[in-house]
Amino acid sequence: MTKNAPDLSGKIALITGASRGIGAAVAKGLADCGAHVVLAARTVGALEEVDDAIQAAGGKATLLPMDLGKLTEVDKIGPTIAERFGALDILVGNAGTLGPLSPVGHVKPNDWEKVMKLNFHTNTRLIRTCDPLLRQSPAGRVVFTTTHLSEEAHAYWGPYSASKAALDAFIRVYASECTNSTIRVNGVRPGAVQTEMLKDAFPGGAEFPVKQPEDVVHAFLDLCDPECVKNGEFISL
Repeated sequence: MTKNAPDLSGKIALITGASRGIGAAVAKGLADCGAHVVLAARTVGALEEVDDAIQAAGGKATLLPMDLGKLTEVDKIGPTIAERFGALDILVGNAGTLGPLSPVGHVKPNDWEKVMKLNFHTNTRLIRTCDPLLRQSPAGRVVFTTTHLSEEAHAYWGPYSASKAALDAFIRVYASECTNSTIRVNGVRPGAVQTEMLKDAFPGGAEFPVKQPEDVVHAFLDLCDPECVKNGEFISL
């Protein structure tokens, strides 16, 4: 466990989009803090690599391979975790997709639907299925990966920006509803991070400073800390 990292021994943490990038780095960070991490993503081989790294470091992980774009599958997550562990203390909603970078008038309807589904609807369904377990936790913590682009008007980023703006509004509402509970709900805006999504957005390479996934883990760990009192906030890095 790194200095100033929270003690998450005995906690159960679910991380979506955990097979690579920020999700994988956060999963490893949570495991290093003592949490048993449940890794949800579509690519089994990549999940197994993250699992191997966590176990090699002395951590514990359970794989939950699934297509998070299939909402009926997402609905099963809460009952599955309840049956396996009987508890859920931390939810990191990290899975997302970039979608086309195009004038909004040229974006095909099915592309709008795909981006809104994974970036927004999947997360609302995650809360629907996991909220009962989180409310039973003495310190339920929910952290979503979002972006400053939800509040800035950048040309050609329509589906991604709109879907994340919807997510941000959802975060604020859910956080407000959790004010008088033990749950705390926040978002992390990590900025430019070296991920597959960044490569898709800038195939020629980014002409600005870029962080590594490990550089943003501390923000997620701080918000997952049982002692964290932040609620409805967005941490920009």
